[in-house]
Amino acid sequence: MLPLTDHNPRRIVPVVNYLLIAANVLVFFWELSLGQYIERDLFLISFVPARFWAAPFYPPNLIRIFISMFLHGGWLHLGGNMLYLWIFGDNIEDRLGHFKYAVFYLLCGIAATMTHAVLEANSRLPAIGASGAIAGVLGAYMLLFPRARVTTLIPIFVFVTVREIPAVLVLGFWFVLQLFVGVASIGASGDVTGGVAVFAHIGGFIAGMALVAVMGGLRQPAVARLPQDPWF
Repeated sequence: MLPLTDHNPRRIVPVVNYLLIAANVLVFFWELSLGQYIERDLFLISFVPARFWAAPFYPPNLIRIFISMFLHGGWLHLGGNMLYLWIFGDNIEDRLGHFKYAVFYLLCGIAATMTHAVLEANSRLPAIGASGAIAGVLGAYMLLFPRARVTTLIPIFVFVTVREIPAVLVLGFWFVLQLFVGVASIGASGDVTGGVAVFAHIGGFIAGMALVAVMGGLRQPAVARLPQDPWF
């Protein structure tokens, strides 16, 4: 299932969400500018679990956690992540506010990266992409807006249909799929996941649900009252 848009009104302009999308796109264009040196340079600046555990408190290793959140491995990787962030991030920012949302996003990314680092401690593959932080956004959205309608592209064998379905089904299906792949990959080679850090997705999703509750997201925002008309 591929979400195309949601039907969930917001009260504020999601400035932080727009800035996060812009930052990811700009960093990707910077990656393209590296040309033939892209693989070498990305390995140097991205998060690698085995390298991290060799010196976990070495400042560059800590900085790589944040850098990796904005790196992507290709147009499809970037496009898929930004689509999910565009659809679901604005309502989380609306509920938390601009500053809290920025903190929430970064904390989800850290939680996702560290989950991957713990469960794939010997991996020498770079863990790049915004998907861990975005998984936190998805977890928060499913908790806060399970009944929100999401227009979704659904492939059925050789046919494709578009339907509006509840967010809990779209995001629940996504999470179950990550769990299935993650469990199947335990004790297996990296070929099972195709190099995708599924444990980062799982960790980010769970962290998002927990963090949005801790940060006050479960409280309904106050309804703005219009000033009373003096003629009535």
